[in-house]
Amino acid sequence: MRQLTLITTGGTIEKTYDEASGELSNRRSVVRRMLARLRLEDASVSVIELLSKDSLHMTGDDRASIVKALGACGADRAQPQDVVTRGIVILHGTDTLTVTGEYILEHLKPIAVPIVLTGAMRPFEMVRSDALQNLTEAMFAAGVLEPGVYCSAHGRVLKFPGVRKDRERGTFV
Repeated sequence: MRQLTLITTGGTIEKTYDEASGELSNRRSVVRRMLARLRLEDASVSVIELLSKDSLHMTGDDRASIVKALGACGADRAQPQDVVTRGIVILHGTDTLTVTGEYILEHLKPIAVPIVLTGAMRPFEMVRSDALQNLTEAMFAAGVLEPGVYCSAHGRVLKFPGVRKDRERGTFV
């Protein structure tokens, strides 16, 4: 059985519509609803609901807590033979996803598993959302890539350092 860990931090991918205020906001994780829509053969996914924030409001302390969670998952050490964790996916807001990717690369040593950050330009709850596609691709990538830090979105995987958000195209390059 392939074991993946999924860490949620909020961002557009997990925003929900608040009928009272008429706003999209990060109130709770929707990742379990997303996972329920997927067929995952021979895969087990552990979910860690770490944060529920728009990435524009993330702080250095938030990024440090992500690195701490990665360490607790064994991302910084060789896995014993009986541990089958093969990769980690981080759901993150797209506005500062690249800042967090660079932060992880700088502060987590060594990196023993693939760590794949992904998000969405439109929330999972909206029509024409890219959320489920990006989650699916990130989970697949986390299971097959070599150890490192990556961004997965819109049918591509990019390795840090140097990933950036192209706002004009609405994707990462």
